[in-house]
Amino acid sequence: MKYLLMLYAEEKVGMALPPDQMAGFMAQLAAYQDTLKKAGAFVTTAALQPTHSAKTISKADGELKVHDGPYAETREQFGGYFIIEAADMNAAIDLAAQCPAATWGNIEIRPYNPGYAPG
Repeated sequence: MKYLLMLYAEEKVGMALPPDQMAGFMAQLAAYQDTLKKAGAFVTTAALQPTHSAKTISKADGELKVHDGPYAETREQFGGYFIIEAADMNAAIDLAAQCPAATWGNIEIRPYNPGYAPG
């Protein structure tokens, strides 16, 4: 089964890090990706652009509303993700626990809904 690991951290803290320290964190994530590949669990990963580049939309009474940035005010922001393959939630937790992002933020683990097909 596939699981989405959503990586959350304080964006302002990350943006204030010196480039060499940020490079070290990115190297840790690259090593984690290699660990997932060796375990046969890696599907894909990506980082997201900062929240100031985001738009949030909604539709009410047929009118489209567009807001700058994320709509919810939170301490931590969704900054990137991994999609992994794991036998069950316990296995996904074990794999997520190895992710270095858990040391500077939170990781939400959510299974894909394999039976969902819109239409």
